[in-house]
Amino acid sequence: MNFSSFHNQKATTQKQHKHSTKRLTEDQVRLLESNFDSSKKLEPERKLQLSRLLGIPPRQIAIWYQNKRARWKNQSLEHDYARLQVQLEATLVETRHLQKEVEQLRTELKKVQAQQVQQTRHHKYYNNMNLRPPVDYSIFVCGEEVGSSSKSFECDMNNLYCFGEQVLEVEEIYAAACNINPF
Repeated sequence: MNFSSFHNQKATTQKQHKHSTKRLTEDQVRLLESNFDSSKKLEPERKLQLSRLLGIPPRQIAIWYQNKRARWKNQSLEHDYARLQVQLEATLVETRHLQKEVEQLRTELKKVQAQQVQQTRHHKYYNNMNLRPPVDYSIFVCGEEVGSSSKSFECDMNNLYCFGEQVLEVEEIYAAACNINPF
């Protein structure tokens, strides 16, 4: 037998084998699906049992399981990918939000630093001239300006207030206000 005739005979046998496997019915597929849901791996005893129960060759059941596992794995990967995409989008949104917040904080920091530099220069000027610097009467509570007055100090005794760079309690503020000489 030469190579050509052997090859043709093998191809014919494969075609006959392909046609000898039958398509599975809906009931057979349902039973295989329920078995697959309970166990993704097909044990040899279970394969023979399913073969007898369904009336199909064990090899066809093994191939069905192999294909089903491949599809199941792809679906799992797609599901994981979609979940990761959602997480990535949420992380990117949070990152953008945090970057905006950082920029706002940097801007505020630059303003405060500029004010400190200006106050330092202002105090140095008055110190060099042997003059008393003017007092800033703006009242700050917890970092927010709440008013500006030289005589009205309606304050809570438990709060601290900021005058420029000094942090004072209400009694100290009142004492400082009483000692101010406008001339």
